[in-house]
Amino acid sequence: MEVSDLQFVLALQHVPNLGDASAKKLIRHTGSAEAVFKEKKSALLKIDGIGSTKLNDLFSTKNLQAAEKELEYISKNNIETLYYRDKDYPERLKHCLDGPILLFKRGNINLINRKLISIVGTRKATTQGISFCEKLIEDLAPLDPVIVSGFAYGIDIAAQRAAIKYNLQTIGCLAHGLNQIYPGVHQKYVAGVQENGGFLTDFWSTDTFDRNNFLKRNRIIAGVSEATIVIESAEKGGSLVTADIANSYNREVFAVPGRPTDLQSKGCNMLIKSQQAHVLTSAADIVYILNWLPDSSLKPVQKQLFVELEEEEQALYGYLKDKGKEQLDLIALNCSIPTFKAATLLLNMELKGVVRPLPGKLFEVV
Repeated sequence: MEVSDLQFVLALQHVPNLGDASAKKLIRHTGSAEAVFKEKKSALLKIDGIGSTKLNDLFSTKNLQAAEKELEYISKNNIETLYYRDKDYPERLKHCLDGPILLFKRGNINLINRKLISIVGTRKATTQGISFCEKLIEDLAPLDPVIVSGFAYGIDIAAQRAAIKYNLQTIGCLAHGLNQIYPGVHQKYVAGVQENGGFLTDFWSTDTFDRNNFLKRNRIIAGVSEATIVIESAEKGGSLVTADIANSYNREVFAVPGRPTDLQSKGCNMLIKSQQAHVLTSAADIVYILNWLPDSSLKPVQKQLFVELEEEEQALYGYLKDKGKEQLDLIALNCSIPTFKAATLLLNMELKGVVRPLPGKLFEVV
């Protein structure tokens, strides 16, 4: 984007009470952010959903002045910008009405033709929750997903640390500008995240840090991914807000169940009970629901000469060896194993290199 165009986009983003959905209406009607500022107010008021309140401060010189200062900061600090009409803007976020008209990016983020999942959870994570999160990412690693989170305490940072450990791209969505890091103790993870992915935000360097920013940030976490995973949540919290936003975007939501008496499982149990989330017990649930297949560009898992299979895995292997290609549901039915468990077993067998998934939820022996 040309510098002059970017300044007008920034100016539009700076207008109080306008919002991203309304800003997109104005751009769509006039053709560009610059054209919005050159259009007559009377003409803009004729646009459906655009009232005088939203346009009160549109033509204030403060917007372009503020945009010029922010543009200077962006230039000096080598920050990349992603305009919602650009090719490299996150594809799924383009389909969210309230998605930011402009994102600020730092790092080595590449989202083209990638599997993206968001992992969120309580800041007061238990050792069990963190352990589950790490094992989940380890099991998904052969499929090379991008792990998105909020770089916050607890489950968020556990997910991003695990992604770095298993050489997966990870993205931290921030609730503040790129000129700061919150919480400060996570500064030590910044280099690792940027090397393996990076950071996204729609907040300016001049935005004052506020806890209310987390709610706005959560729409990006939910919007960029095809699924949101909640690992531990109390009855109330930002993770449930993210799950609600993901549902409003018609994205898949998963939640890890827990004991009814566990405080940090009440939110997840509620999501499952109210049918707002799929039950998540292993990586196989994600693979099955999202119908993921390994990236053909990845190295195939080499079949081991002597693979140890559990009794039920041996039953599945024997059935597929005799039958050839078969759908998951039929495999489970004919082997008298529940579908969710068969999916878990088949994923484990895939990681062992003895079976492989095919389009249409089919599996065959390697």
